[in-house]
Parts: sequence; structure tokens; C-alpha cells
Amino acid sequence: MSKRNFLLEIGLEEMPARFVTDAMQQLKQKMKEWLNENRLTHDSIDAFSTPRRLAIRVNGLADKQEDLVEEARGPAKNIAVDDDGNWTKAALGFSKGQGVSQDDLYFKEVKGTDYVFANKEIKGKYTSELLTHIDREITSLSFPKNMRWGEYQLRFVRPIHWLVALFGEEVIPFTITNVQSDRFTFGHRVLGDKVDITSTDQYEEDLLEQFVIVDAQRRKDAIRNQLRAMAEEQKWSILVTEDLLEEVNNLVEYPTALYGKYDEDFLKLPEEVLITSMREHQRYFPVEDKKGKLLPYFVTIRNGNDEFLENVQKGNEKVLRARLSDAKFFYEEDQKLKPEEATRKLDYIVFQEELGTIGDKLRRVESLSLSFGNMLSLDKSVLEDTKRAASISKFDLVTLMVDEFTELQGLMGEKYALLAGEKPEVAKAIKEHYKPKHAGDNVPDSNIGAVIGLAEKMDTIVACFGIGMIPTGSQDPYGLRRQAAGVSHILLEHEFAIDLDELIQATITEIEKTGVLHKTSAEVKQEVLTFFGLRLKNVLAERNIRYDIADAVLNNLGGQIRELVKKAEFLQATSNDAGFKDTVEALSRITNIARKAEEGNESVKEELLNEQAEKDLYRAYCTISTKLSENLEAGYVESAYRLLEEMKPSIHAYFDNVMVMTDDEALKQNRLRLMCCISEEIKRFADFQQIVFSA
Repeated sequence: MSKRNFLLEIGLEEMPARFVTDAMQQLKQKMKEWLNENRLTHDSIDAFSTPRRLAIRVNGLADKQEDLVEEARGPAKNIAVDDDGNWTKAALGFSKGQGVSQDDLYFKEVKGTDYVFANKEIKGKYTSELLTHIDREITSLSFPKNMRWGEYQLRFVRPIHWLVALFGEEVIPFTITNVQSDRFTFGHRVLGDKVDITSTDQYEEDLLEQFVIVDAQRRKDAIRNQLRAMAEEQKWSILVTEDLLEEVNNLVEYPTALYGKYDEDFLKLPEEVLITSMREHQRYFPVEDKKGKLLPYFVTIRNGNDEFLENVQKGNEKVLRARLSDAKFFYEEDQKLKPEEATRKLDYIVFQEELGTIGDKLRRVESLSLSFGNMLSLDKSVLEDTKRAASISKFDLVTLMVDEFTELQGLMGEKYALLAGEKPEVAKAIKEHYKPKHAGDNVPDSNIGAVIGLAEKMDTIVACFGIGMIPTGSQDPYGLRRQAAGVSHILLEHEFAIDLDELIQATITEIEKTGVLHKTSAEVKQEVLTFFGLRLKNVLAERNIRYDIADAVLNNLGGQIRELVKKAEFLQATSNDAGFKDTVEALSRITNIARKAEEGNESVKEELLNEQAEKDLYRAYCTISTKLSENLEAGYVESAYRLLEEMKPSIHAYFDNVMVMTDDEALKQNRLRLMCCISEEIKRFADFQQIVFSA
């Protein structure tokens, strides 16, 4: 079977840079799935993209589908054949429907019954015929944002201006909106011309002649090499981040690196302001010397060749000068506003309609920070600094700088606080309390920052749950999942000895004062605990904890998170020990039978323990009921587990010699009560019944 290459290119108005790579990969995946669905063999698929085009090339695509033989089942034999052994109308109808003669019919047994069968040959269609429907794959591409244009109903990322569909030298005809597929593409918007693609193999070379590097990876490598060469020539260190490099790569078709200069007087501004202005607003790469000192230079990537670079340089310098002049003005003006004055302005900024202003939230955070600090027994001086930092932790939100550069919230708070004479510890906490901002981000270094961070995040989570703003699916406008993960990581990294139960209850108590909760405190607490359980499952998964062990330790959600993780890690490390399975089975026998007990708070009656085995088990229970708590609260997970493990002989002896479900009702209830008491202690460590053993 002969093969040809198939080239598909979608020519568009410039797409947002952040959409390009995903769209390219999506087009490649859709093409791969389409080929498999249509039984079309091929060698490989190449994907290409620029801001103005998405393209794929299927290399070595078969000219035709493979023929297919399908086995079709007809009526049962007793229906297909009459008493004389002749084919019935049912069999003949089946034969006609399958397009085969009656001589091609045969019988085959299926689950004890004979049926008539026929092999139906399906001839493969020609690839060029199938490809005429490839427009459906194009229009099914999804984007974060779509648009419509003209009178067309199609919603797409940007208007389509041209379509290339070449199977070898053959144009595959189809139309999207008013654009008919053809063999013509277009080069660089300014430097290039219309291109007649005569060979799909020469696609990259043809466009390169028109100042388009269509291979995204090749284009990115070209940028990286130009930056490296410039850095070596100038003896600089160019600050290249992968996300900015990716974005810049999707903004250009023919990259040329150049650098510009800005006034050294701007270096008096905080480095973060300069770097943010260059990276986030202008997509420039900042420059440092070899010692890490910021230099008054920037590097940018032009979408074009190296002609008239001095004009491009001057234009970029002019734009950056205006940006930095604004930043300098903001920086100077902001310093005239004292933290207390700025904080008062927060009373005029709404946080959430039902939850009040940011000022209201700030006062709750201040109160919660002190509560959490007392729970952790922080020193008086640390508590004073915590109170001060919490009371002004959001003041920079009303500054001109943060209004312009929102990503600098917290960081500018620290810098302005220091300039206003605040303690370094207080200023640092203002910056840190937002952490972690995203997955992989660090938690606050200081206890003050960590405590305020806990208060701020817990207030947001509990308040939102309290008014019914619970995340659903992909909808999480207040980032509650991220906030809960942040709380978990702060508690873990700082090893704070504080129960999740206590954090939630203290937060509920504080928010209840505002009278905004739609539910009872018990309902809110349970919902928030369940929510944290899902987040903690992810935390354990990040640490490669088995799902069944995670389920086992998550049984007791209200305790300390550090204790929970230690238990999970210990159980996973111990799971391969020789006696582990026997221990789990023994403990699970207790928790399993305890479910049959009637609800109630009656204690075990010693006078009804008339078997030696149950007396021994009761003594073992009395021992662990105090020691288990002491070990768990101190974080001695292994010691706590060994206490449970030591009960194993008593448990086995008990079940060998004692009948729990005896006819004597008083004895039965007393024995079930003992099972309940022991089960409660066991489940303080884990729900061992969740642990799975392979056969």
C-alpha cells in the first residue's frame, strides 16, 4: 500500500501566547485519535505552531483504510433452518443483509446455543475521501476563550484566514466559515509573502525562506542560543525563566534578540518592582552581572530579522522608561501613606458581599492569629509582634504600586513597613503570610508569618463554607482548595502541635460573632473537616503513601496533621514486616465486632468479666487507654503502634475462649462495650480495616 504525507495548517489572526502550545498538542492528539478511529496507518505525526498558525504533518499516511472482516451473528439455528434442513426466510434475510450468499453462512456455538454466522468484508475507503471531513476535528478544538466573527456561528480562538490541506500533492477540499482549503500558506506578516507549498516535506524550509520558524521547539532553541551568545559577549547573566521563554516563543515567528538600556536612577527602586515591570508587563528578560547585581539593561525578542534594530531598541527603551517612571512615582507616593492610614481604607473595599469588607476580614484574622498563637504557647513578645503584623498585614492592598502590580502584594507590604519603621519580624510576616501561593511554593519561614497565614486561610475557608460557597467541580473562585493545601503544608513544615479540630472550631467561633453563617457550627465543622480530608489525601499521595493506608489514617481527621502523616509513613514502612498482616487482622476483628454494639456511654463492668481471657484483654485496654494518648500527642508514632501490637496475643486468646454474642444479654452487652472501648483506641491510630493485602 502506497503512502503519502498529509499536511494540515490552520492560519489565524494572532492567538494569545498562553493558548498556542496547548492548542498545538490538542490538534496533534485529535489527529492521532482520528487516524486510529478510521483505521489509517501512519509512521509519525509532527506538530507545529506560531502565533498565527497551528499545523500537523502526518508522515507516511496510508492511501487507503485497511480492509476489515467482521463476523456477524444471525438468528439461532432452530430459527435459521426448517425441519427439512433448508434455510428459512430469517436466514436468507440475514444473508442478504450482510451481502453474502447463503453458501457463506456457517454455524457457531455461543453459550450452548448454535447461531448462524457470516463473515462480512468491509472494503477500506480511500484516505483522500475520509480527509474531506477533517474540518470537524478542527472546529472541535477547545480554548479557554473563544470568539465569533462576521455572521458565522463558529466559535473559535481567532478568525481563520487560510487553510492548507495537502495529501501528497493533492489538495483535500473542505470549507470552514468562508475559507476554502488550498495549498497556499503565508509567511511573516511583514517580511514574508504568500507561499505555494509544492512538497509537504519542504514545509519547514519553505516557511523559513519567508521568515517563519514553524517548529516551536526549534524556535525556542534559537531564542535560547541567542540569549546565551549575548550573555557571553556582554559578560551578563540574563534572567531566563521557562514560563517567560515559553510565552515569548509563542509571540514571535522569527525571533531576533536585542538589548536596551534604562536610566540607572531607576535602580533605586526595589529590584522586584523592576523585574516585575520588565517580565510581566513588557515580556523582557532582566539582566544581572556575574555577582547577581541587577544592571540597567534588558533583553527583548523581536518578531523579525536584524534590520533596523536600533529603532526597535529605542522604541522599547521609551516604553520601559514610561513604565518605570510610573513605578517610581508610585513608590514615592506610597511612602507618604502610613500603614495605619492605609489599613483604615480597607473598610471601604468589599471582600465578599455577605462577609463584609477586607477590613472586617483583617480584624478576624488579627483575633484568630492571637488565638492560634496562644494554642501554640508562643512567647509574649512573639504574640505582640503577631498582633501587630496581623493588624496591618493587608495595608499594601491600597497602595498605588500593588494596584498596578498585583503580584507584588505582600512583598511591597514588607518594604513599605520597613520604611515606616516597623520591626523586621513584623515586616517579614506581612510578606510571608500569603505563602504558599501555589503548588510547590515555600511556606512562611517565621512562626509569625505561619500563624497569620493559618489565620488568613482558615478564615477564608470556614467563612465561605459558612455561607454556602463550597467549591464544585472546577469552580473554586476563592481558591479554597489551594488555601486548605496551604494550611496543611504550614502545619506540617512547622510541626505545629495543634489539632485541626481546634483550628476549625476557633475559626467558626470567631466568624459566628458576625452572624453571617447560614448553617449550624456543627454542620460547618463537619463540611470543612470532610473538605480537608480530600486535600490531605492529596498531601499523602504527594508523599507516595498507598491509597488504602491513606484511607486508614484519615479516619481520625480532627487530630494533628503532622501526627497523621507520621502514622501514614510509619504504616507504609511497616507494611512489609512479617507480623504486620497478623496485627492488622487482630485489630480489625475488634473494630469489626464493635459495630454490633448498641449506642450508649456505659462503661465496662468489671464484675461481669468472668473469663480469664476477657480480664486479660481488659487490663491490656486499661494500659493503652492512657499510654496511647501520651505517645500520639508526643508524636511517638512507633511507640503507639507497638502498644497496639502488644495487644495481639490478648486479642487472639479472647476470641479463642470467649463468645461475645452469648445468650446472656448482660454479658453480651458488656463484652460488646469492651469491644467498643478498645475499638475507639485503635481507631485513634488508624482504621486498620481499610488496609488491603494482596492475595
